[in-house]
Amino acid sequence: MPEPDSQETEGFLARFKALPVDSVQKTFFVAVTLCLFCSMVVAAAAVSLRPVQEANKLRDKRINILQVAGLYEPGTDVDEAFAAFEPRVVDLESGTFTDRFDATTFDDKQAAEDVTLSMPLEDDPASIGRRLNYATVYLLNDEQGNLDKIILPVYGYGLWSTLYGFIALEENGNDIYGLQFYEHAETPGLGAEVDNPRWKALWNGKKLRDDDGDLKITVAKGVPSPAMEPFHVDALAGATLTSNGVDNLVRFWMGEQGFAPFLDNLKAGAV
Repeated sequence: MPEPDSQETEGFLARFKALPVDSVQKTFFVAVTLCLFCSMVVAAAAVSLRPVQEANKLRDKRINILQVAGLYEPGTDVDEAFAAFEPRVVDLESGTFTDRFDATTFDDKQAAEDVTLSMPLEDDPASIGRRLNYATVYLLNDEQGNLDKIILPVYGYGLWSTLYGFIALEENGNDIYGLQFYEHAETPGLGAEVDNPRWKALWNGKKLRDDDGDLKITVAKGVPSPAMEPFHVDALAGATLTSNGVDNLVRFWMGEQGFAPFLDNLKAGAV
């Protein structure tokens, strides 16, 4: 003999089946069921595709490092080319390498958000709020094993977004080889021209500091004086705030709160 609750369930199902197809109850039931099914499919897809997404993210990062170092061409074997770089984690306070973290897995962006791995900024021209205490740099040696280029991560706020990128320096730590951003949301046709190859080419050969060691690199409008020409990069047309943001972030990260202590130690062989 069926239990009372089974009878109630059967009665409810019978009444539900008897309702018109376009009834509010059946419409609501179908909508909820469809939403639950779709959410399960999306969640399953997100979980299953996460390794692929992480792999693509890593590949894109490596391509940008290769590009800023002038080593990427279409068809390049990214992993093989990237093997020429030596990633190291730098303690920004001391300007020396640290073995506290694995340089191949250390996540700079997560570290910048971790209060135990970053510090609040009072003087914050790049508008980043907190400066990470440790950062991953990439060293490229030539065929003889001598240092050829230094790739440093940089980031800071533009007009609408935080721009994340890399700056490539020659072995002397002063001559700029290139600057490249891999993530931002600046205005297409204006601030987004930071991605324009012609503008990026303007950075090649510029210098960070003068002979006295003063930081001089500047992104600005107008024709510079002869003395400032080696340190001057033309601002983006119609994108003053983005240009100011790039100027601020480059000067911040190349300054004393950024990589200046590391570059000094690297030049002196004291890292």
